[in-house]
Amino acid sequence: MFGGGNMQNMMKQMKKMQQQMQKAQEDLKEQTVEGTSGGGMVTVIANGHKEIMSIKIKPEAVDPNDVEMLEDLVLAAVTEAMNKADEMVSKSMGKFTGGMNLPGLF
Repeated sequence: MFGGGNMQNMMKQMKKMQQQMQKAQEDLKEQTVEGTSGGGMVTVIANGHKEIMSIKIKPEAVDPNDVEMLEDLVLAAVTEAMNKADEMVSKSMGKFTGGMNLPGLF
């Protein structure tokens, strides 16, 4: 059905795509997203590997009598940053998977 040349060509294409995917994954480590909450009282920066790079908390967000509010603000900002990181990964890697969700690929 397939000639030997076609199979060899297909393997070359697969290898090239694999290299491009690897490069895209490495690039995601350098790209960052920002999640905020409380109107900017808490800011979380994460990269495309879903690693938290920094958390900034404005002094007015710190109320010793309401630590729970600060915890909620941090949680909300982290959640937003993680969601944005997921979106960034999907956009970046989607060009390789054609929109298919392949678990464990990234």
